[in-house]
Amino acid sequence: MPHDDAAARDAAEEASAFSHPPVDPDTTTAYGTDHPDQVIDFYAPRTPATDTAVPLVVVLHGGAWRAPYDRRHITPFADYLARRGFAVANVEYRRGSSLPAQTGAAGSAGGPIAGRWPETFDDVAAALDALPDLVREALPQADPRRTVLTGHSAGGQLALWAAARHVLPADTPWHTPRPPALRGVVALAPIADFAVAGKLDVCGGAATQLLGGQDHFAERRAYADPSLLLPTGIATTLVQGRTDIVVPQAVAESYADAAAKAGEVVGLTLLEDVGHFPLIDPAADACAVVAEEIAQLAW
Repeated sequence: MPHDDAAARDAAEEASAFSHPPVDPDTTTAYGTDHPDQVIDFYAPRTPATDTAVPLVVVLHGGAWRAPYDRRHITPFADYLARRGFAVANVEYRRGSSLPAQTGAAGSAGGPIAGRWPETFDDVAAALDALPDLVREALPQADPRRTVLTGHSAGGQLALWAAARHVLPADTPWHTPRPPALRGVVALAPIADFAVAGKLDVCGGAATQLLGGQDHFAERRAYADPSLLLPTGIATTLVQGRTDIVVPQAVAESYADAAAKAGEVVGLTLLEDVGHFPLIDPAADACAVVAEEIAQLAW
């Protein structure tokens, strides 16, 4: 596809995904005390009540770990999952500065910096650790034993990372002694291999910025790059649009290859004529595919 056509298509897909009004949650609960972004929005299933508890889907939004992109943009997707019968927890976390960066600062040539080290990871770990207790209070319909973790783009990286905390070096504060109690992970166009993402300049070098800049990249990558945190032993599926120019499919394919080399089979669902944003767009057929992938793990 010619570059101009691909860019126009991507812009149209993004406009569609962002055209839906934000959907307010049923309740919002803090999981920390240090920052207003340490909150989780909860959505109860929109289907008729039954005596059977429903699976819980934990959502981690994307936006290149940058401050302008908060959880509000993915609330229509969270509501879509709730209307499909899931209980949903939409996690917020600290992201990068919303102020323009100085040239060279944290690996940036200007514009919002991607992520905070280590706060972005602190928050995701804290949210997942607090979630079982919070869910019992906020979503009594949910069955925490049937939890699926999903995330889009940068949130896909965080979902894969959160499922691999038991693989982290033992000297990290995020390390857990055992795998998380998850039915699985569905990562949507995830930034899942930082080396490949860097070569492709995904989101303007966001993965390098997330780790604090080029000076820290090699040192910190072992603690953050999902492609280095394998095998996890957690059922994992990647959903990727073939025409994605934001996070190209080569990134997901590299993660799947790394998993295979580590002795783990990772599902890779490639969608024809689909870019980056239809995966979280309730108006797009691709979103129904995502919901089905989640259901296959959850039920």
